[in-house]
Amino acid sequence: MTEWVVLDIEGTLSATDQVLVTLYDYARPRLGPWIDEHGDDPAVAEAVAQIRELSGVDGGTDELVRVLHGWMDADQKVTPLKTLQGLIWQRGYAEGDLVAEFFPDVVPALREWHAEGVDLAVFSSGSVAGQVAFFRHTTDGDLTSLFQHHFDTVNAGPKREAASYLKIASVLGSDDITFYSDVPAELDAAAEAGWRTVGVRRPGEPYGDADFGPHRTVEAL
Repeated sequence: MTEWVVLDIEGTLSATDQVLVTLYDYARPRLGPWIDEHGDDPAVAEAVAQIRELSGVDGGTDELVRVLHGWMDADQKVTPLKTLQGLIWQRGYAEGDLVAEFFPDVVPALREWHAEGVDLAVFSSGSVAGQVAFFRHTTDGDLTSLFQHHFDTVNAGPKREAASYLKIASVLGSDDITFYSDVPAELDAAAEAGWRTVGVRRPGEPYGDADFGPHRTVEAL
């Protein structure tokens, strides 16, 4: 048994389409209004400053939104985009517009690990705020109590770099960690950091036919 299980979300716990279709479609028309209505929110102000810095755009909200939509179309894991999406999704879940759904094997596995004393954490490119909202409002109820930590590209770093996994291990205070992901490059980075790794091969998902190399693979948790 491992001390910690760290889990990816998209393609591992939940269908990629739920993020790239359902959640993206929900956020897309709300980005501009959110920027305009929450300009005094420090997180939004910082995100706007980061968008300008990364894109070189000097114009108003419409130009910022065009940049954000371009990043979304390319499925780029850009921090200010993830911040704004997370805030929008957080409200969407709270208001009942959004409900998180998982692959059928996921919630039983999470509950079994938790009952056995395994500590659970999440490492996703989606913001921590978005992650917490996701697990709070699910078809199986509020699952936030199952998790000890949430990590994203802001508080940990890029998912394909070993340094991010070393940083997470430092926070968790453990070197007995198993990482589950559907992306071989993420598993490679985790293994380089000394973690155990498990590739989750979901039929029909983007990485369902990927080459997982040396990583142990499963089709269900």
